[in-house]
Amino acid sequence: MEPQLVKSAERTVRILEALAESHDSLTLSELQQRTGFPRSSLHALMRTLVELNWVETNSARSSFGIGPHALLTGTAYLDKDAALPFAQETLEDLRDEIGQTVHFARRDGAHVLYLATRESREADHVIPRVGRRLPAHVTALGQVLLAQLTDDEVVALLPAPLTGLTEHTITDLAKLTGELDQVRTRGWSYEREQGTHGVCCAAVAVDYRIPATDAISCSMPAGIEATAVEQITEAMIKHTRKLAATLRREGIR
Repeated sequence: MEPQLVKSAERTVRILEALAESHDSLTLSELQQRTGFPRSSLHALMRTLVELNWVETNSARSSFGIGPHALLTGTAYLDKDAALPFAQETLEDLRDEIGQTVHFARRDGAHVLYLATRESREADHVIPRVGRRLPAHVTALGQVLLAQLTDDEVVALLPAPLTGLTEHTITDLAKLTGELDQVRTRGWSYEREQGTHGVCCAAVAVDYRIPATDAISCSMPAGIEATAVEQITEAMIKHTRKLAATLRREGIR
């Protein structure tokens, strides 16, 4: 039997999630469309969140965005994560070896949450990733972590229909489970322009938990040669195995 959710608490969390996922501030009407909550209760909750600095608003209170106290909470999560310092060190070593942008992320239900990033030293345009959450099926990180589950677990976990971010995103569930089979066979995932145009990614799970919840990925130009992808993937496997062994030795679960 599923636990009963406290309605006001659930609505507060859904509002904050909707604001965090939006690149722009949202009006009350837009929030109502995204959450489906009654306007009267939504208005009361927004007033409370603004007063507590969880939500920011303009002088006319016509639009809303995430507030500074949300940042404090997110930072506290990162500060208390015992695996993160070791992962950050691994990202530094991996980036120095392969020269590409690398990420460390954790599966959050049907999404992946980026916890650390090291940009390529040649990157001319840095896209902030830490704290960003993306659908698991559109990223190499998500696919390598979904492959840790059974097909039945994946089907139960993912929403229907699957969201497409580009024309290359896998939105057919049968095709996705077929791709996950290939990931399980080769031990790493690869996607090309499924989440971002002009970018391909490879990812390897960090096996210190069963099933693995964390993974490391490398973002590369979509036109990179296959031999370079293979070399980069070999380096990723080496570094993730070392990281997993360190985390197990440190007793981090």
